Amino acid sequence: MSQLKPIATTPPSFTEMFTPKLVTALREGYKLPDLRADAIAGLTVAIVALPLSMAIAIASGVSPERGLYTAIVGGTLISTLGGSRFQIGGPAGAFIVLVAATVARHGLEGLLIATFLAGLILVTIGLLRLGTYVRFIPFPVTVGFTAGIAVIIFASQIKDLLGLTLSGPEPGALWPKLVALSLALPTMNPGAVGIALITIGAIVTIRQLRPGWPALLIAVSIAAIIAALAHVPVETIGTRFGGIPRSLPAPHLPPLSLAGIMAVLPDAVSFALLGAIESLLSAVVADGMSGRRHRSNCELVAQGIANMASSCFGGICVTGTIARTATNVRAGAKSPISGILHALFLLAFMLVAAPLASFIPLAALAGVLATVAWSMAERHAFASLLRANWGDAAVLLSTFLLTIFVGLSEGIVVGFSLGALLFLNRMAQTISVETHASLIPADQADKLFENQPSDAVAAARDAVIYRIRGAFFFGSAASVGALLDRVPARARTFVLDFSTVPLVDSTGTQILKSFAKTVNGRGAALFISATRPDVRHTLIENGLKPPLVRYSASIEAALAASKAEPIANTKVT
Repeated sequence: MSQLKPIATTPPSFTEMFTPKLVTALREGYKLPDLRADAIAGLTVAIVALPLSMAIAIASGVSPERGLYTAIVGGTLISTLGGSRFQIGGPAGAFIVLVAATVARHGLEGLLIATFLAGLILVTIGLLRLGTYVRFIPFPVTVGFTAGIAVIIFASQIKDLLGLTLSGPEPGALWPKLVALSLALPTMNPGAVGIALITIGAIVTIRQLRPGWPALLIAVSIAAIIAALAHVPVETIGTRFGGIPRSLPAPHLPPLSLAGIMAVLPDAVSFALLGAIESLLSAVVADGMSGRRHRSNCELVAQGIANMASSCFGGICVTGTIARTATNVRAGAKSPISGILHALFLLAFMLVAAPLASFIPLAALAGVLATVAWSMAERHAFASLLRANWGDAAVLLSTFLLTIFVGLSEGIVVGFSLGALLFLNRMAQTISVETHASLIPADQADKLFENQPSDAVAAARDAVIYRIRGAFFFGSAASVGALLDRVPARARTFVLDFSTVPLVDSTGTQILKSFAKTVNGRGAALFISATRPDVRHTLIENGLKPPLVRYSASIEAALAASKAEPIANTKVT
């Protein structure tokens, strides 16, 4: 039976890496049936995105039309330039906390500057090809911060869900917010509570009975009709914001200045970090549903350009949206043209139906976001990780609690750091060392040296042989080094078998270098056998070269080579 050979892979060229999926789809041959499928999918997603974009904008502390600007401008550019065939761009619930905090600290102008800078950062990350590394974020971290965001989104909607009237501005931090809301409970509006419950009930019912129907839009429409016909005393988009405009504003750069840039730079970095994670997670979800593969760095460049353009039109942060992207795939989309059409349908809705938006109750939009928060909480994954093992549970809870009570960036950084430490600890525990007894029995040593002088056979029997299994890196180097320090001084030949070592780092090579000098100081020889080419390259680059060490194809070859020249001549100082 022939042995399996590794598949030779060639890294993609710069052109291949940054070619938009729209270009790829058109090159494959785009026909009328594909356009028909994309039009249906785009209309389906637009119906979902219409109420959601306005709800996210309001929850973020800006007027509802800015959510539509974001979905129209950002959605068009992400689908046109992006590296995912099915990605739908727009405002995302994950950004509500960050955007609201930025608006509270720096106002709308500060938000636009931060969004523009976040776009520049995303373009830079993509061009530097760093998008590949976003996938290394541990799963407990993504579940933890997603669940944390869900809690914060729901908390941000309590005021409108209950129709509360606060004596002052609503606090941004969770605990002060809950305290202020509890003090305002006597002002609860039964009409708002009823509209919110009708909206949530309609969404849940439609999703169960008719999953293919646009539950969000139908539920909001029902709530608006009931509120208008029954004259329910609730706040609407019209009473709070005066309605929404019927056209896009003229584009212009945000008011950039050195002082303004420095003030919002931390917010911009947070936007970029979260945007990169959210968009690439969304692209991965689309890949899993469709069997396609996205281009992560191309996607980040498109996300960056979309954010810069969104800020120029007065929009907020734009990213790939998991729920809308999944809806796009399920609706039968064939290419990024469905995402472009989704944005055009939203523009048409705004041009034609903008006056009707004034009648939408804010309690209904709060009900929409409450269901979104419930859906994105990943309750089953959360519970599963808590039961899995203490390490994953610690990462999950740290990320979750820090996201809720401190901030998103802190939650991600601490969770990632804990996850990396746990991974290194687990990797260090996987390393093991086999002794020579199970590798070269005495009778095999005799066969290796048949018809050879008796001193050669004695040398083989005096050899110390170890096979190292696992990654030989800084986390495991100390334990291996302690074992090597205990090898018997009588041995004339030392063989370290590296056939099962996938990688070695500079710390591991320094341990080996020190051991090699000790061996040579005793007048003995050190052989390293069966190394992978990349592992041998690392060893040699760090000074483990002949005659300090010798390399052989196998343990047997090392033992055979040990008789080739007198051991005394191998001493290196």
